[in-house]
Amino acid sequence: MPYGQTPFMLSAFLGPALFAWPFALAHDAKSASQVSSASRSSQSEALQARVAQVMSSAATATRETPSSGNHQISADTLPSADVSATRGAVSAANANSSPRPAKKAGRQQGWASKDQAVVLHGRVLQGMVYVGTPPVLKRYGYGEKCRPYIDPALPVARRGDDQGGSQLPYWPSYSEIPPVCRATYLDWLADGASDPNYDPGYMFLYFYGLERRFFVDDPAPEEKRELLDEVRRLAELYSDNHSARRYLGEFVSYAVAATTPYEAIQPVFENPGWDLPFSVKLAIGARIERGEPLNADWVLSWFLCHPEKTLRTAARRCQPEFIALFKKRFDARFPSGLKINKPRKNLQTTYEAASREFSGSVNPRIAGKPVPDISGLRKPVEIAQEIADVVMNDLEKFSRYLGRNPDGRGSVEAHALLPIELRDLFPSEELDALAAWAEGVVQGGGLLPIGDVLERLEGERSEKPGKRQLTGAADALARLGFGMAPDPRFGLRAPRVEEPVVLFDLGGPVEQLEDVSTAFRALLMELALASFIAHADGTFSDSERQALTDRIESIDGISDLERRRLRANLAWFLAVPPDMALLRRRLKDADGDQQAAIRSALVAAAHADGIVHAEEVAQIEKIYRALALDPNLVYADLHAGEVADAPLRVRAAQPGPAGEPIPAEPTATARRLDAARIASIRQDTDRVSAVLADIFTEPEAIEAGSQGGALKGLDAKYTALIRDILTQSHWTEDAFAELASRHGLLAAGALETINEWAFGAYDEALLEEYEGYEVSSDIAEALADELEKESGYVQTQTA
Repeated sequence: MPYGQTPFMLSAFLGPALFAWPFALAHDAKSASQVSSASRSSQSEALQARVAQVMSSAATATRETPSSGNHQISADTLPSADVSATRGAVSAANANSSPRPAKKAGRQQGWASKDQAVVLHGRVLQGMVYVGTPPVLKRYGYGEKCRPYIDPALPVARRGDDQGGSQLPYWPSYSEIPPVCRATYLDWLADGASDPNYDPGYMFLYFYGLERRFFVDDPAPEEKRELLDEVRRLAELYSDNHSARRYLGEFVSYAVAATTPYEAIQPVFENPGWDLPFSVKLAIGARIERGEPLNADWVLSWFLCHPEKTLRTAARRCQPEFIALFKKRFDARFPSGLKINKPRKNLQTTYEAASREFSGSVNPRIAGKPVPDISGLRKPVEIAQEIADVVMNDLEKFSRYLGRNPDGRGSVEAHALLPIELRDLFPSEELDALAAWAEGVVQGGGLLPIGDVLERLEGERSEKPGKRQLTGAADALARLGFGMAPDPRFGLRAPRVEEPVVLFDLGGPVEQLEDVSTAFRALLMELALASFIAHADGTFSDSERQALTDRIESIDGISDLERRRLRANLAWFLAVPPDMALLRRRLKDADGDQQAAIRSALVAAAHADGIVHAEEVAQIEKIYRALALDPNLVYADLHAGEVADAPLRVRAAQPGPAGEPIPAEPTATARRLDAARIASIRQDTDRVSAVLADIFTEPEAIEAGSQGGALKGLDAKYTALIRDILTQSHWTEDAFAELASRHGLLAAGALETINEWAFGAYDEALLEEYEGYEVSSDIAEALADELEKESGYVQTQTA
């Protein structure tokens, strides 16, 4: 309906500026009034002093209320002013009201502005209220008195004892509430309308007046901004109340649109209502009308206010981080903004007063053109949802940490879990100090006991660090640009608390340490085997060290970051000898191809310095026995300098013979393995890498029931399930459910039974919930030993 033809005169409702774009109102850079509880309280103290003076000199200002018998102060103003009952262009018919004239000259009748104090029933009210005989409204076919009007003629109880609002109706009216509620309401107003412990009904009664003044009386722009600021204060005061957030939020949305040019309207990121806020519709629709693409702020505002959005815990718990990351991801995808096709439907809406005393239609226009209505558009919201889903996924770890540590935001642990893009936006002095510490360790050689590292990261020393703790430490350091070797995700074993780890420079922050190539995994295992052999003779020669270093530098198919990590792992292998018992458990199930790959790596490592030492031969024999190979093959492989692809002679695992006499130390003319032969041994690098990675990262599950008796306290079915569980360090929920199903068990029941048994046997759970289920490394190692004994896989080691 064109402007000027609506039943409710919109020029008085929202002001003519809304319909003659741009707004013709003056806008100060600073709001005319930012009323806080403290400022209102200070005003109250000053006004109380002024009231005392008036009360002592103006005896005529007192009268006795017949119904209560109390001596009370009439509704005089300080200073005295003549305020009319209504103001603005709304006619009596259109406003559905019929204001009565003031009974006496000098009596307050109508609106008391902010700078007018009202003395009423012994209390000082600080303005921004209607006082006097209430007008009679003619809506719904019968007369009701205007709700917010404070009628001085009505009785008021001695004390306001109904702070809980037990006697307040849902839509309170000052004329209809009992005297005790009137006294409570006046007490609340006299105290600055700033106590949220009073029932929200009292706040709504006050708000009805502010709402009416803004839309019906149509005051000057400066006063409108004061009213808007006051409603915002109330909304913050009662932010825990849903009705307050909804009704006051709707007022704010329309009031902002009425007082602000569309270019200056700010995006809204929280919406307690059931529809898009009017200010959001107006601001976005105006930009679409003018052909402007939407930036990240407005697309996000549209999405967060949309009733059909889907938000998970990460977005709600980490709102500042979610908003910041959404904007970055949006800008990366739409660097020039999102262009929206103009919808056919125009923006038309109706404002319904919270007091139910008036309403009005709104049909905004820009330069004479109607504003498009975005309510029915779906594609922009779907695009925003796609971006939001990715952002929420990337904030999951950070969100879960805050869920476990509600006060942990800003800590080193929390900050390390933030996506890299957010680190500069959410700086942390504690994190900067940690980075400086790590840099100092790296400059000093990089070696530091893992206990010291964890103590520096977590503030306390851990005597028995688990895999989750070590993984968290590695991730925290990686987001600072520093690596830690060994990484618990790939190492054959975790460092003991007294053993050192290697800190090193990653070349920049790293988000996903687990994303590595197959070649990296394979070469890491090869380095472990080779360093074990190199340690066997008691010394680590320069030639051995150089051979392993050259292997890292020459291998193809790995990134610069992976090469840095391999160098650091080699340094750790040299500083901390590998654990043979653990290697044996990992190697025992290797098949023929896997055995050939490992034998090739061992032969090359033994020949790295050109001399095969007796101690090296003894250690290689141990590995061959772990592979269930005949130890005599060691000599054949070492003399040949390579491993043939022919079928291998394999025997069942059993104690081996004392061995043949070890040849005398070779002379300077001893046979050496040249570079060409090494290249020949490793000519099929891809095959060797794949085999080693398969052995050490994804061992095949053991067949249920094929590995001997049951664990004490568990039947054969659960023992078989535990055997399979131990083949991996982590299980997703789906993978664990599938595994349990293969054993004829339900996942939930199996989890409960296994963990209950583990608590009884080891005082901790075998499976901990962490992005699925994390297998306790300590229990896994103990169980592996026990199951190995039960299955008859004990190996006798020879010196």
